[in-house]
Amino acid sequence: MSASGIAAGQVEHMLRQVTPGRYDAYEALLRALATPSSGQVWMLLWHGQAGSPDAQYGNMEVDGYGYAPCVTSAQELSASGWNRSYEVVDGVDVARTLYPDHYGLWLNPHAPGGGVGIPWLDLRRIATGLERQPAGPLRLSEPGIEIPQFYALLAQNAHRTPAVRALRRAWVQPALGAPYLAIGLDVYDTSPPAVDSVRAMMQQSIGAVPDGLPVSTVAMSDEYDPVALWMRANARPFYDREAHGAPAAPAAPASPVQAPAAGYGYPQARGGF
Repeated sequence: MSASGIAAGQVEHMLRQVTPGRYDAYEALLRALATPSSGQVWMLLWHGQAGSPDAQYGNMEVDGYGYAPCVTSAQELSASGWNRSYEVVDGVDVARTLYPDHYGLWLNPHAPGGGVGIPWLDLRRIATGLERQPAGPLRLSEPGIEIPQFYALLAQNAHRTPAVRALRRAWVQPALGAPYLAIGLDVYDTSPPAVDSVRAMMQQSIGAVPDGLPVSTVAMSDEYDPVALWMRANARPFYDREAHGAPAAPAAPASPVQAPAAGYGYPQARGGF
């Protein structure tokens, strides 16, 4: 079997395992797409030829979100009846191209059941590293665990760190893996010395966290991160330098929400394209 045949076989094998609620199978599909040796897809070109400046991927819309359709092998290309040009691309490369424009990737839309869509936030995970972002769909809420010593020490250390403007918090429950506490970092300065000072602030504070409680940080400036987006909309800062450095009044508990809608996890299949 050729290298491209092996690659297609891996993606197609994982694709066949994906069913509603099987987030482990869906995660395995994402890993296959993220692996250069196994993650090639055949992108359907609406205009132009592969490698030409005017080449343009096809597009489809599902539940108000845009997707670029593709197929997973030469055999699926033939089965699809697509009679325009196509381009064979690594999954990581197409993910880097699509996610900044909030476009997802739809695999084999011609297949019985309509194929499987990879929403744009999951493409971001493929592009930046699957282990760096939690597996969705996420449930996000105000933290229910009481750790006032940690928050007080973190606010104190933040006040001594000029790069920090404000701090927020959220309780994150991924589709796979353990829930964790996320600290949103709103900073004035992203220069290397400022980043080092913020990292030192967290290291000085983390000792007040109870054993076994995972803590992660999120850059509030990240316009793509769903945890940062949720905290901006729902979580009042528990430290705010511009409010004279005093901890803000506690925010009212927010109900867990899935955020953002259709941003993580494969959506319902749709037939045809």
